[in-house]
Parts: sequence; C-alpha cells; structure tokens
Amino acid sequence: MQEIDFKWPLGFKSDGIHIGLRKSKLDFGWIVSEVPASAAGAYTTNKFCAAPTALTKDAINHGHQLQAIVMNSAIANSCTGQQGQSDAFEEQSLVAQKLGIESTLVGVASTGLIGAFLPMDKVKVGIQTLNQTNNFKVTEAVLTTDTHPKTISLEFEIAGQTCTMSGFCKGSGMIHPKMATMLGFITTDATINGDLLQTILSEQVDLTFNQITVDGDTSTNDMVVVMANGQAKAPIIQDSSEDYESFKTALHQVMTYLAQQIAKDGEGATKLVEANVSQAPSPFDAQKIAKAVVGSNLVKAALFGEDANWGRIISTIGITDADFNPATIDIALNGHPVVQQSLGLNFDEATLKQALQANKITIDIDLHDGQATGQAWGCDLTYQYVQINASYRS
Repeated sequence: MQEIDFKWPLGFKSDGIHIGLRKSKLDFGWIVSEVPASAAGAYTTNKFCAAPTALTKDAINHGHQLQAIVMNSAIANSCTGQQGQSDAFEEQSLVAQKLGIESTLVGVASTGLIGAFLPMDKVKVGIQTLNQTNNFKVTEAVLTTDTHPKTISLEFEIAGQTCTMSGFCKGSGMIHPKMATMLGFITTDATINGDLLQTILSEQVDLTFNQITVDGDTSTNDMVVVMANGQAKAPIIQDSSEDYESFKTALHQVMTYLAQQIAKDGEGATKLVEANVSQAPSPFDAQKIAKAVVGSNLVKAALFGEDANWGRIISTIGITDADFNPATIDIALNGHPVVQQSLGLNFDEATLKQALQANKITIDIDLHDGQATGQAWGCDLTYQYVQINASYRS
C-alpha cells in the first residue's frame, strides 16, 4: 500500500465550476461513476439536518448504491423548510436526467451559510454546464473558509490486483466529534458489497472524523460518503478475509489523513494538535480523554501561546467521565516529559517554549491503567479564529 499523487480511481469523472454562489471562486461540482457504485455514508448528528444531507442519506439507504454526487459551497440549504427540500430534490432529478440514471442513484451535498435558499436558476445552469472530466476542480468547489483542498490517493492490492482509493474533504470551522462542518468524499475502484462497505465506514468514522475538534460546534450539513464502483475488476471483497483487512487499512489511512488535514486547517489555526492516550482501561476511555484534551479551549489557547501549562491538560482529563486511575498519569509535550505519576516534573521553560513553536504539537498521555489506546486531533485557538467567525455572514 502506498500513497501516490492524487488521481481518480478507474471509472470516476468529475468537474468543478463557478456559477455565482461565491464572488469568484469555484462553487459547484460533481463526481460521476461510469456505473452504479456501492455506497455508504455517515451524517451529522445535529437535530437540524439539512435538506441535501437527509436526501443523500435516504438515497444511500435505498439500496446502498450511488452513481453521482452533486455539490455546492457558499449556501448550506439548511433550515430552509419545504422549499429547501424541493430544491434538493430538483437538483437530484436534474442530475439524474442529464446522466440518464435513476434519481435514487444521485446524492446532493451543500455547505455554507445556514438559512439561505439556493438560487435555483444558477443551479440549473450549473448542472447543464458540468462535464465529466479528469480534472480535480471539484475539490476546490466545496471549500468555504478552508485555505486549500484536502486530498489523498492510495494504491493497494486486492487478490493481486492493484486498486486505487482517493478522498477529498472540506472542513475548517464548526468542527467537533460526531461529524462536523465537513464534507468528505472517498472513491475507489475496488469491488465490495454496499452493506459491508457501510459496516466498515461506520467503524472507521468513529476512529477518524469523529476524533477531530476545532471549536466544539457541529453543523447541519455534514457527511462522508464512500463509493466503490468495482472498475479495477478485482474480486469482490469478502467479510473477515485478508482482502477485507487490506481494504479497511486503506480506508483507515485515507480517513485519518483527511481528518488530520481538517484539524490542521482549523479556522485561524497555526498548529495541528494530536493527543495520544495509551494504557487506558478501554478504547472508549482512551478516545474520550484524547477528544477532551484537544477540544479544551484552555489547552488550545495555551498551545497558541507556546505555554507548557500541563495543569490545563490534567484538569481536562479529570472532568471527563472516562475511567482511569488519577494517581498514575504521565504527560509529555512533543516528547518532553512534564508530568509523571500525576505530579509535575521540573523542566526548562525556555526549552519547552521552543518545542511548542513547532507547527504540530503532540500530547502523549500514559494512564498506566490498561492496554487500550486512543487518538484525537485538533488545533490551537487564535485571534484569527474570532476574526473569521465575527464576520462569516457579512
């Protein structure tokens, strides 16, 4: 298994264009498979689920197949009532008509300002303008406050046949575990049953995208979708087989990378923060603690200020409902021990401050209370985060 330059797997095409939802940047695009693909999805847990997200969830649940996903930035089509639902269904229908496929094979994704209606005159023209190309412009068309596209491609083998898996996502603010303000799309030319694909995706979401946080907010439009069209002509992946493990490893690597890129590109962020918890009583406890630490505003602010204030970390651990022995905790910052057996160590402040100037901060937490591990990713909290979100709508 190896990472390669970004490309679409066999049988996938895409496009990205500007239709006037944003001032000048690309804002509309699609992904199209030559044939119906097995599909799986995970979605926002926000009770105000946006119309396109609900529509795509229903489409995938219909038969765990998709052939196309159309998407836009700038406007979320969320909290828009019956009109918003009708607009999402019209998008789905128009794409299906253009491709000559069933409507249930088309997903719809939107991201942007909540409460605004889609200008359907522009959307209709956009659908007619989209082409099936090999370009990667769709990876730009979904961006909002992101600073760059987030993409990855891997090659891996199934029964000796080379397959490709490529993913891209958007996400920068309103990011929190249990799906965030993120759209993630993963394509592969491997062959796998849709129900089995759903099982693997649901498992991997909890280990990757649900382990990132930027600001504790979860949006209304979030989803990650995987499409597998079988065009590499490798044998179908069977449950619990060696091929199954290879596919799961590839998907985990793709999703982990994309999750880390979202955290790294958090609004106004200057540092990626990774928390690694070891020797925990259970995976739940390890993940709970890791998420809490990277999500603490006090920890995030201290890391922005390059302040080795380990007290903020240990106090955050202490308010979780995780099970652990509070007398046996070790903490290290970028490899520098600061706590041993829950007591502070003497360390050189200048050395630690210099270590915390790095653009990635790793917080290692050893509980000495079990065998389980957990990871989570976040970013520092900066002045620019406030500036970005103070004027997002205007």
